Amino acid sequence: MIALYVPGGSILHRAPAGAKLLTLFALALLISLFPHTLPSLVATAAVVIGLYVVAGLPPATLPRQLWLAKWIVAIMVLTQLVFLTPWDALVNTVRVVSIVLLAALLTLTTRTEDLLAALESGMRPLARLGVDPRRIGLTLSLTIAMLPVVAGIAERVRDAERARGARLGPRIVVPVLVLALRHADDVADALTARGVD
Repeated sequence: MIALYVPGGSILHRAPAGAKLLTLFALALLISLFPHTLPSLVATAAVVIGLYVVAGLPPATLPRQLWLAKWIVAIMVLTQLVFLTPWDALVNTVRVVSIVLLAALLTLTTRTEDLLAALESGMRPLARLGVDPRRIGLTLSLTIAMLPVVAGIAERVRDAERARGARLGPRIVVPVLVLALRHADDVADALTARGVD
């Protein structure tokens, strides 16, 4: 669930991408490792809501991000209730959804190129270990660029489905996957033709 950048003039929009990445990492660790009680869960939700307010995003943004996370919530709650107590299932679900919402906020308030540049510069020290930061940056940028492409492919398949009066249901995954893999092959061929191995 990667959200697209929404221009704005808030303090979160103006903050450096590297600082936002480090803050997200620190908050994710804190939310994950803290032994939560009901007040701390409420405080976690309040912090996430507060950051969305500080970002000055349209009021419908947070509910939309929550709606996009609905399957994460459903899968987590159902699978965890089999093995854990309802309280533990609630705590783990709030943890994961909070981190997902914070990651979405990062992409909503940071240009993709700034985020990739920050990641690339943060990985430069790993070059001594054989890690190629430029290659990782290229991979991430291609991954992010593929998301709207796959969404467009899914929309085209749905339109074709409606035009034929058919209902694929969950089987829609197969044509979307085939078309997405075909697009990925085309991108790989284009990169190879330009000398990117």
